[in-house]
Amino acid sequence: MDILKTKKIAAWVLSGMLAVLFFYSAAGKLFLQPESMNQMHLADWRILIACGEIASALLFLFPRTNIYGTLLLSAYMGGAIIIHMTNGMSIAFPSVVLILIWGIGFLRNPQLLKILKNEN
Repeated sequence: MDILKTKKIAAWVLSGMLAVLFFYSAAGKLFLQPESMNQMHLADWRILIACGEIASALLFLFPRTNIYGTLLLSAYMGGAIIIHMTNGMSIAFPSVVLILIWGIGFLRNPQLLKILKNEN
């Protein structure tokens, strides 16, 4: 198996795992632990946040929209880091997830760096 094919498979597996993490997180907001959103004073927004999380994860998962999903999940995780900071919670997990989003984004789309630099 050549390196390019291995890289592609690894990127798909990692993308799938990350998408499952976001789907589980959204399900938690909707069904499993809605009271945790109460603690962060986001109970009124939990449905909108969960729907945005699902939509962003789906965009991240599909190749045609992966770049948009990377950007949206980055913004989402930036918000999660801010919420964790303002509530005195650890920012380690959302920070690691943010790094994974960008790592997988670059792995799946090497042209992402050119787009960010605006070097079309």
